[in-house]
This record gives sequence, C-alpha cells and structure tokens, in this order.
Amino acid sequence: MKLSDEWFTAIAESETGNRTIFISGRCHIDDFRLSGKFPYRVEITWSYHPDSNGMPDEKSAELMENALTALKKAMEKDKLAILTGIYTGDSERNMIFYTRNILAFGNRLNDALAPFEQLPITIYTENDSEWNEYAEMQTLNPGEEEEDDDNDKL
Repeated sequence: MKLSDEWFTAIAESETGNRTIFISGRCHIDDFRLSGKFPYRVEITWSYHPDSNGMPDEKSAELMENALTALKKAMEKDKLAILTGIYTGDSERNMIFYTRNILAFGNRLNDALAPFEQLPITIYTENDSEWNEYAEMQTLNPGEEEEDDDNDKL
C-alpha cells in the first residue's frame, strides 16, 4: 500500500458557531482504511492561547508544526499509524491518527516528542474500525464530489 501525501483544506465553524476551524484532511488512503489493519483512532489535542480569531500565535504555530512533523515521520516510517486529519481553531489543534497498535503508538509518541519541552497535549483513543471520524471529515472535501461524478460516468 502506497501512502498518499495529498491533502484537502476546508473551513468549518466551531461548535459554538463563533470561531473558524481550519481542516486539513488526507486524500486517497482508502487502501489503508479498507485494509482493517488500522482499527484504532488516536486524537491528540493541543490546547493553546488563541489570538482574537481563535488561532495560535506565530511561535505556538511553529512549535505545533515541528511537533507534528516529528510525529508524522515517526508514525508513518513503517506505517504504525497514519495521520488522517488536522483541525486547528477555537483554542486547540486536533491531530487524528489511525493506528495498528495503541501501546506501540504511545511508546513511539513519547520517543518522537522527547526532544520537546512538555507540550500541552491530551490523548484520546477509541476503537473506530469503520473510520467514522475520517468519513465524516471527508464530507467536507470539496474534491470528493468531483471524484464521485467521474465514477458515475464510467
């Protein structure tokens, strides 16, 4: 299975409706989703002090990107886990991974983030073998409709 690094970007409103959430979602990973090998969803939530629009300041955003790069590299090098979505806004960033093994994910997360000062993150795991969160996020993919239309023409 080849892991695509193609992403879509969408904008949504926070649950309160007064803040913007920027969503980055990974495209073309159905082989991983349908394989049944990644049944566990891991959500890493990073709380930050927002600017007036609910977004992180430049220094926080840079730290988040550096940590995310380290996590993605560590998790995807042998496909222990796949980063599928990133939600940023309303005072937090949520990074969504699907993994084969929660314990191994936790160990690798600790190793990947060891070079950083303690980060303001929380971790939530759930059995989501149907990839329900990913499917919900994909409804926001503006290119998804075009792909479906192309398939209808065949």
